[in-house]
Amino acid sequence: MANLKDIRKRISSVKSTQQITKAMKMVAASKLKKAQDGVVQARPYASKMSDVLASLAVRVKPGKHPLLERRDEKKVELLVITSDRGLCGGFNTNVTKAADNFLQEKKASCEEVVMSVVGRKARDYYRRRNWEFKNEDLNPGSTSFSQAEVIARPIIDRYVEGEIDAVYVAYTEFKSAMTQNIVVKRLLPLEPKVLAEDEVPVEYLYEPSEGALLADIIPRYIYTQMFSMLLESIASEHGSRMTAMDSATNNATEMTAKLTLIYNRARQAAITTELMEIVSGAEALNS
Repeated sequence: MANLKDIRKRISSVKSTQQITKAMKMVAASKLKKAQDGVVQARPYASKMSDVLASLAVRVKPGKHPLLERRDEKKVELLVITSDRGLCGGFNTNVTKAADNFLQEKKASCEEVVMSVVGRKARDYYRRRNWEFKNEDLNPGSTSFSQAEVIARPIIDRYVEGEIDAVYVAYTEFKSAMTQNIVVKRLLPLEPKVLAEDEVPVEYLYEPSEGALLADIIPRYIYTQMFSMLLESIASEHGSRMTAMDSATNNATEMTAKLTLIYNRARQAAITTELMEIVSGAEALNS
């Protein structure tokens, strides 16, 4: 027969956990709204910047700017973006799985693959697998454009200096609180716009000069893309955590109901046993 005291303790423990998961769900929902607004506001700007750069890239010679140069992918860098904290379902695991698949693929076709990470979970995961990082940054749960610059600037420098031939980013693209897509996207070199068969490239007039314009706008485009990826990842993290905590809260409710049923049955069995002992004792005295 189950110990009533142990069952009561377990019910109390489950209820305490439920209060925590419910609170975490509410906090994640609150942060998700702000993060989602940031994603929605950043997407149009990032998309238009991408269109402008793609249009420029097809109209200028690659030698006009080092970030437009395309080289054989002998040395590749992968940037993995995760969160600093757990308790967000499969958010971090899904990103690292996609990154692992990419690494296996590139190791077979490239001479060297290096890695940078954003987020404590990615750092800890790959540190246990003896990876050395070119850069590692924390993901505090909110981001700014200046943080995106700090992350992207060393990557740009390595590409310009010829240390790497291509840069890819593994991150989570936000769709909704219930849906996030894992993306491995090439950041460098820039991808020229594909013109239609009947489309003729238009020659632009540059002021002050073509080189000065490209030197300013191309790094800004990289920073914008990095900022957008960080915002997408943060919103996805909050959405995944809210969903995970909601599921945990519902599971705790079901577990409490099952334990309460077990407790009532055990209590009823204990009472029945006591009554039988009393009746048996009375009959023994009367005989």
